[in-house]
Amino acid sequence: MKIHKTGEGVSAVGSRTILHADMNNCYASIEMLHHPKLRGHPVAVGGSSELRHGIILARNYEARHFGVKVGQALWEARRKCPGLIIVPPDYGKYLRFSRMFNDILSDYSPQVEAFGIDESWADVTGALKRGRGGQAIADEIRGRVKFELGVTVSVGVSYNKIFAKLGSDVKKPDATTVISEDNYRDIVWPLPAADLLGVGRATEAKLAKYGVRTIGGIAQCGPDLLQSWLGKWGLYLHAYANGRDTSPVADAGSGFAIKSVGNSTTCPRDLENDQDAHIVFQNLAESVAERMREQGLMAKTVQVSLRTNDLFWFERQMALPQPTHISTELCGAAMALLRRNWHWGKPLRSVGIRGANLVPIGQPRQMSLFADEKRREKAEAIEYAVDGIRRRFGHCAIDRALLLLDGKLGKLDAKADHGIHPTGYLNRGAP
Repeated sequence: MKIHKTGEGVSAVGSRTILHADMNNCYASIEMLHHPKLRGHPVAVGGSSELRHGIILARNYEARHFGVKVGQALWEARRKCPGLIIVPPDYGKYLRFSRMFNDILSDYSPQVEAFGIDESWADVTGALKRGRGGQAIADEIRGRVKFELGVTVSVGVSYNKIFAKLGSDVKKPDATTVISEDNYRDIVWPLPAADLLGVGRATEAKLAKYGVRTIGGIAQCGPDLLQSWLGKWGLYLHAYANGRDTSPVADAGSGFAIKSVGNSTTCPRDLENDQDAHIVFQNLAESVAERMREQGLMAKTVQVSLRTNDLFWFERQMALPQPTHISTELCGAAMALLRRNWHWGKPLRSVGIRGANLVPIGQPRQMSLFADEKRREKAEAIEYAVDGIRRRFGHCAIDRALLLLDGKLGKLDAKADHGIHPTGYLNRGAP
């Protein structure tokens, strides 16, 4: 492929120019914008230590200087930085900034794809026809975000989504990094393997066991060898590390199908028996089921995640006899998985439940000779009625009596605080 040098970005015959813009320390930056007195002090956004959702969600550069890290427990962060100011998260405020941020990107391309609240891709290939290179567009976006929103962004410019995302992490804050087909070996390959999208902790540890610790190490491994270590995913990582990612940037406003709907929570106190777990699972299942009904979906599979108070973690799943979006059926499956796989040798600190293998509500299904269909229809009707009450008066306006058995465990507002709708960028197919 013939490359044309623009002097200010990536441009190639038949290739693309993709930006990945990432708001720097998004939550903390927004909080300091709204509370100017916080500027100059170490600040972090964190969950409630009283409810034990006590981790750092974001921190500013002053806090980072003391070694405060995202995901760190609040007590540990305070030990490293005694003067740390911790403010609670305000997701409504962050979502408003996210919309304004994506509106700015949409001025440059109809193809803008969010990857979380604070980061998005934009395919600006079409904008190059107006005589500007990728770097010039990225610099203009950085200037506009700073002027219009009051926060800074770092932007990666490249010919694929994977390298564009890597570029936005190379220089922070408020910087543009160009990764081209000429220079990616110099910029990308020395980076730690964990920086490559798709390399999680387990994959990083497995690669390190074989002596592969950098992205360049992944790129230079034989694909067959990577496949023998990691299965099919090894082939994806080999392609990504070598810049062979052709996945498109989605059009603004479009979305990929939801792959699963789940909630998890760190419990206000450790769970010590089946009754404790039942209360929390039912609370989470209510939110999961309500979200599936909102999306017109049912789950054919239930997954649970369990984490002990010494941080041992594992997941289990089971297929359901019939697709469902009824909370009691989701909870029942979760409890069956718990009883089958956990014998209370240790207390549980956090649990999660997820509906997966989703199908549309209207999809034909095989009736069961052994299920009480009238009872199921009645349970479904009740839950739709409860949805209506909650939409009008709030999620906690009506609850099951089960939740009254424990004052702490029953007070979790699963819908407001713990819900996630993962869409799974890495589940969208091969590059």
